[in-house]
Amino acid sequence: MPTVSVKRDLLFEALGQKYTDEEFDELCFEFGLELDEITSEKDIISREQGDEKAEGASDVVLYKIDVPANRYDLLCLEGLVRGLQVFKEKLEAPRYKRVSPADGGEPQRLVITDETASVRPHAVAAVLHDVTFTQERYESFIELQEKLHQNICRKRTLVAIGTHDLDTISGPFTYTAKPPGDIRFKPLNQSKEYTATELMSLYKTDGHLRHYLHIIENEPLYPIIYDSNGIVLSMPPIINGDHRKISLNTKNIFIECTATDLTKAKTTLDMVVTMFSEYCEEPFTVEEAEVVYPDGRLCVYPELAYRTETLSGDFINKRVGINESAESIAQLLTRMCLRSEVSGEGDLIQVEIPPTRADVIHACDIMEDAAIAYGFNNIVRSTPRTYTVANQLPLNKLTELLRQDLAAAGFTEALTFALCSEEDIADKLRKNIAETRAVHISNPKTAEFQVARTCLLPGLLKTLAANRKMPLPLKLFEISDVVLKDETKDVGARNNRRLCAVYYNKSPGFEVIHGLLDRVMQLLDVKPDRNQGYHIQAAEDSTFFPGRCAEIFSCGKSIGHLGVLHPDVISRFELTMPCSAIDIDIEPFL
Repeated sequence: MPTVSVKRDLLFEALGQKYTDEEFDELCFEFGLELDEITSEKDIISREQGDEKAEGASDVVLYKIDVPANRYDLLCLEGLVRGLQVFKEKLEAPRYKRVSPADGGEPQRLVITDETASVRPHAVAAVLHDVTFTQERYESFIELQEKLHQNICRKRTLVAIGTHDLDTISGPFTYTAKPPGDIRFKPLNQSKEYTATELMSLYKTDGHLRHYLHIIENEPLYPIIYDSNGIVLSMPPIINGDHRKISLNTKNIFIECTATDLTKAKTTLDMVVTMFSEYCEEPFTVEEAEVVYPDGRLCVYPELAYRTETLSGDFINKRVGINESAESIAQLLTRMCLRSEVSGEGDLIQVEIPPTRADVIHACDIMEDAAIAYGFNNIVRSTPRTYTVANQLPLNKLTELLRQDLAAAGFTEALTFALCSEEDIADKLRKNIAETRAVHISNPKTAEFQVARTCLLPGLLKTLAANRKMPLPLKLFEISDVVLKDETKDVGARNNRRLCAVYYNKSPGFEVIHGLLDRVMQLLDVKPDRNQGYHIQAAEDSTFFPGRCAEIFSCGKSIGHLGVLHPDVISRFELTMPCSAIDIDIEPFL
């Protein structure tokens, strides 16, 4: 959950009321938030860097408030105060409007060129006209952008926000992409011009910006935004230009969001302009901007779209566990910034979703807001009308019984990773990766976790290798799931519960593994019989030593193999002694 830090006194001033810490904590809980910590800048520095570094730091009390990750409208002081005021019924939820330029002129225009298609193909824009900033408002404006970058923008990979002093630049603006060597400008808070290539080197040591370099540094073209005079506004998603930076004296702000996800870009733009349009000369109005796409399409932003959902009071009452009239529920929803009214047909409630509530996707989201406004502590506890008796899944029950008896047979249980490398399940077992039916991870973070395991043997052999210094013999087993591709399943894969055991000693110990098979079948009440029971027959498998491998059949169906492992397999897992193994599917015995 994102944490929003706000100055206590500033918050209480905006709310128009002072609270004790306990009272404000209770208010946060009622609104679905959590007051995580009461601290100060001095306390934070003292805790993290020591008392000496904290000397001279501010003693102003800070409230750190945990906000739900999908409530982008609560990530700044303005949105937080607005939400609480509406919740306390001290304020009506404002209505946001998109307007044409006040002077009757043409809207600002952002033209997107074809070159951006390979890096960040989307862009949206808007203008906040005649804004009045104070130091606190300015800091909140900057902090909201950073919170959005870390949250909905996914660390700028999906969306990057740029804000510019409109009075220092002139439209129309061009959003294009160029080779890094052809881009040259003075970046924010720097004293000279750099090429984009030089900036990448410069920011590799920057504690803040270095985390975003990977987004475009390997691209042949870097995105760049120019005004009509060729002045660089920004090189998204890395840095803005210094020429047009906003300040306390800025009156008109041009906001652009470049993105790989257009929906996220629209939401992000809506959040920025709705939160700070209250400081415009005409509060809660946003000046429109035009975006021209390479195919000639012209779109006007911000959308600031309102939509209406209709649901019944009975739906909310049943799911929340309350018994309120439709009028009462409509009032509860209105307190959550969802203007609601009862329609003329029965108990149907029409709920208006404002552009600030991008988190409301389904009727269940509306129901959740009704529950918050009603108060979870006010919902009367009741005994469930439906009684059920829980039972263990048959497959898990069988697994637990087998685990107990395998341990009693002298084998030690191991629990290994469900992910492994391609080499573990293919090359090291002398198999072809294409024949393993393995499910691959699309973006593995390490070579050790590239695929979902298709058998349990590699994990046990790696466990043996890590315990080679233990006294011999080493007897290990594992009963767990493997993952196999299966086109008949809706997700394209299925889990399969298997049993695997290994015996590692100076001699192969085939008879030990064979004896374990007989014990398992005895426990499962499966008789040695070629038709109705189980039997083994000689087989060839590249993982096992030639002539020392057998295939296991139960009721005429193959369920696995046992045998002595091939010397190449043993050496590839850095083992030096002979080893025998058994690997069977236990699901047919349910």
